[in-house]
This record gives sequence, C-alpha cells and structure tokens, in this order.
Amino acid sequence: MSQSKVNRRSFFKLATAVGAGAIINQPQSILAAPPQEPKPGKPVTNIADALKYPRNEYSLPGKFPGRVVKVTDESAVVDNVPQEAVAHKMIEKAMLRLTGETDINKAWKQFVSANDIIGLKVNPVAGKLLSTSHAVVQSIVKQLENAGIPRKNLVIWDRRLMQLHETGFTEEHYPGISISGTEQQDAEGGFYDKDGQLYGEKMIDKEWYYYADVEGEYDEYTIPYMVNGGKYSYFTKICTQQLDKIINVPILKNAGPTVTLCLKNLAYGSISNTGRLHKQLWSDTCAEVCAFPPIRDKVVLNIVDGLRGCYNGGPGANPQFICNYNTIMAGTDPVAIDRIGHDIVVKKRITKGIQEKDDPRRLKVMQMAEDLQLGVADLEKITLEEI
Repeated sequence: MSQSKVNRRSFFKLATAVGAGAIINQPQSILAAPPQEPKPGKPVTNIADALKYPRNEYSLPGKFPGRVVKVTDESAVVDNVPQEAVAHKMIEKAMLRLTGETDINKAWKQFVSANDIIGLKVNPVAGKLLSTSHAVVQSIVKQLENAGIPRKNLVIWDRRLMQLHETGFTEEHYPGISISGTEQQDAEGGFYDKDGQLYGEKMIDKEWYYYADVEGEYDEYTIPYMVNGGKYSYFTKICTQQLDKIINVPILKNAGPTVTLCLKNLAYGSISNTGRLHKQLWSDTCAEVCAFPPIRDKVVLNIVDGLRGCYNGGPGANPQFICNYNTIMAGTDPVAIDRIGHDIVVKKRITKGIQEKDDPRRLKVMQMAEDLQLGVADLEKITLEEI
C-alpha cells in the first residue's frame, strides 16, 4: 500500500467510489454523500442488538425531550466572520433557558461534572469554508472551564484528524485540550505505520459495530478513509473507550432536500466503513447508529452552530449557497432539533427557489429516530422557545 498523501488524481478515484455524493473540488467533503432514495429490498441491519441494552439516566433524548431553544442575533456574523463574543452570549442564553437556571455554571453542571471526560463532536468535513466555527467551540470551552471542567478533560473530535487540523482544531489554538480523530495520517502524510497497519485501524473498537447486509469494497486510495471494508462498521474507540459524555456541535446545513445536523453528525462521525451505507441506508444509519449505547447513552447535549450554514450543495461547502442564519439551537433531544432545523433550511431553500415546497419523505430519518425512542419528530409535540 502506498503511504503517500492522497493527490488530486486519487481524489477523483475516491469521488468515483462513492458516486454523486462526493463534492468535486472540495476534498474535505470526501465520502460525505447526501441521502438518496433507497432501492427495494433494503439491507437488514443489527439494530435489534442495540435495543437489547438497557437505557440509563443519560440516554437520548436526555433531560429535556421534545424541547428546543433557538437564539437568533443578527450581529453574530460580521463580514462573514462569526463573532465569538456574540456566540458566547447566545450559548449562555440558550443554556439558561433550556435548564431554567439563573447561574450559567449551574446550567452546565446539569449535564457534566469535573470528573467527566467530555468530547465536543464538531464537523470539519466541508473544510475552512463551513466548519463548526471556532467562535462557538471556544465559547463552549470557556463556559465549561468556568463551570469547573479542566481543559485536560476535554476532547475535540471527529472522524478524520487531518480535517480537524486543516480547519484549525489544533493544539496551538486549543492548548491543553486533546484533538482526536479515527482516521489519521503521520507527519509525512502516510496512513500506515511501519508494520503496514492503518493508523485508523488502531482507533476502531471491534467489540462495537453496526452491521448492515451490504458490502463495502474500496481501492487503495479509498480504504484509509474507510478503515475497513466488508459488512461491519466499527465504532471509534473515542466513543467506546475514551469519553464519558459527548456534547454534539453540528452545523446548520442541508444534505440534498433534507438536513445533516445532530443525528448525521453523530452517526457518520462515529463509525468506519460508511461509504457502503449512503445509497440505500442513509436514513437508517443516521437513526440506528445513534441508538447504540456509545452514542445513545453518552450524548448529553446538542448545540447547533447555525451562525453560518448552507441551504444547498451540502454537506460540502459551495460558497454561493453559504448563508448567515445567525442562530444557535440547544437541547438534549437531537431529533427535535433536527426537525426544527429542517424547517429552517427548507424555508431558505424555498425562498431561494431551490424547491417549491417541503417533501414529507425527507423527514424519514427523524421519524425513524423517534421510533427508536431517541427523541421527538412530531412538530406538534415539540416545544420551541425562541430568543
């Protein structure tokens, strides 16, 4: 196997391997395909295994099922740059309203303690143009610190460590905080150690997996981004072994005519061998992976970075479709947040002439997640509090 960096020629091989989902000229978006209509005879999965595990006090949808706090501030983005001071205040307002506390430190302590190892699940897949903003992440970090959480207990993570580094999630910008990813490269850009083993293979936990009866077959250029082929997608050790709690920090953006928010950020960021899952099992994967204990029982909070987002071309970053939503959403229920986020993005798409009306079929992923008791998808049962 070659240990060289993936070049432009290699990227187009990757794009071919995953079909229409690859975003040409956006290498950061490799293998982050939007949903497609499933074909008849959908592959079976091992979701029944996930449902055998008993739930606990932290299990999704968490402390506040069906509840979403949405904070909007038109000064949140100036000249297309998210403003940290404004983001800090917006997150504080959201946390106080969500918890009913008057002290922001007490609000955070409803979810985490100084003894927890806490992972901040960000999304750098679209590169510098549309990563989870540092304004939001730095604000969360500072508020956690003020609440007594030591920096050494924080981990900023995503599936690909190299994408985190490319988008500024580094030790230099976040001193004292671990930056971690499943798929990794060495200083020379290689994906394999001296023994020929993928660095990513050392990061997957083969005791925890999502099985789907569809094969993943990848060439030498693609496999470093998948870690393994076959019919098993293994959970990252970041979730299964390293973290006690997870704070999910996705971006407000689209994936075709639906959204890629809380559920997608968690599911596709937590397992290997995902290329095989996009075509027939996109919705199933987003919902079902989140029903496994490494996600279901550890995600205590979702804070959506909606300062800048997109309404078309997602989950990649196409400049003409990026917009300023000037919004933060918070809640423990990822399904309810995705449902509210869906309406925000669809409204923008209709305004921009991308589509004429909403398509109820695009709510399938949320309905599946509700059936798995991960949250509330029924809009009439969701309490939206706007600030």
